[in-house]
Amino acid sequence: MTTPAETTLDMRGLRLHLPGAARPVLAGIDLTVAERETVALVGESGSGKSLTSRSVLRLLPPGATTEGVIAVQGEDVLAMNAKRLRRLRTHTAAMIFQDPRAAINPLRRVRDFLTESLRLNADLSDDTATERAARMLDAVGLGERVLGQYPGQLSGGMLQRVMIASALMGDPALILADEPTTALDVTTQAEVVGLLDDLRERFGTGLLFVTHDLGLAAAISDRVYVMYAGRIAETGPAQAMFERPRHPYTAALLRSTPRLATPQGRLAAIKGQPPSLREELTGCPFAARCAFATPVCTEELPPHVPVRSEPTRLVACHHSDELADQLAESALHD
Repeated sequence: MTTPAETTLDMRGLRLHLPGAARPVLAGIDLTVAERETVALVGESGSGKSLTSRSVLRLLPPGATTEGVIAVQGEDVLAMNAKRLRRLRTHTAAMIFQDPRAAINPLRRVRDFLTESLRLNADLSDDTATERAARMLDAVGLGERVLGQYPGQLSGGMLQRVMIASALMGDPALILADEPTTALDVTTQAEVVGLLDDLRERFGTGLLFVTHDLGLAAAISDRVYVMYAGRIAETGPAQAMFERPRHPYTAALLRSTPRLATPQGRLAAIKGQPPSLREELTGCPFAARCAFATPVCTEELPPHVPVRSEPTRLVACHHSDELADQLAESALHD
């Protein structure tokens, strides 16, 4: 357990509403990241992972309204004025986006991309900002020569390293990595994940790693939050959750994850579709797709409760205790 002084990100009761939606897109998210800790946020597409991470920098869709608290190093992001928010984005928290080619202007050199924010918001001279950019490129395994190149001259893996260098430019306490390996091949994915883990330790940052890939989450994270339909289904230490899931959704995700040792045949899939934002929800959001659902699941929203004998784990399932052995077994077999 971390103490408040060690907590870099403390999200409490975050609710996010979008115009036209029948229910909150984020419905009471509690999430923490400590210094030098890697926390994975996993779930299917549309579960709310990216919106959760972007909310930390207040990068919200038009018309979005929020409730709750998002504290970064003790300051509430949702209460910041424009000047303080710019400083947060420049120095305190930084994001690595999913597609580096969409995030970098193809008509400007890498030097301009890396130095612009510090030159405009931190009043650094061109020489000082360029010197820091060269150091950050060296930290991510790229040479100083990359400063003079255009994005089109670099591979996807090199561009993602440039994005990581950009995130480090302001010496942030928190890095938000939003599916940073999706556009990369498997070998480059492993290199980027290893690099992020090394940099987290070297620079002392907290890392929130958003992914739908449970294999990557297991490789890099200390703790995991499993998200479904805008809610946290389960959270706890990575190893314990992957070895013995306590929520049917977590077990289903693990069962549908490709493994070298899995017998050949069709990969297991989770039946049905996630609920639409046009529909109000009653009871457990996963009930309609859950093989273990009972009437209480469709009628009452399960609270987050500690797992017996594992107080660092929380699960939102009415039947978690009685299904414990069955879920652990089902996660390992089709």
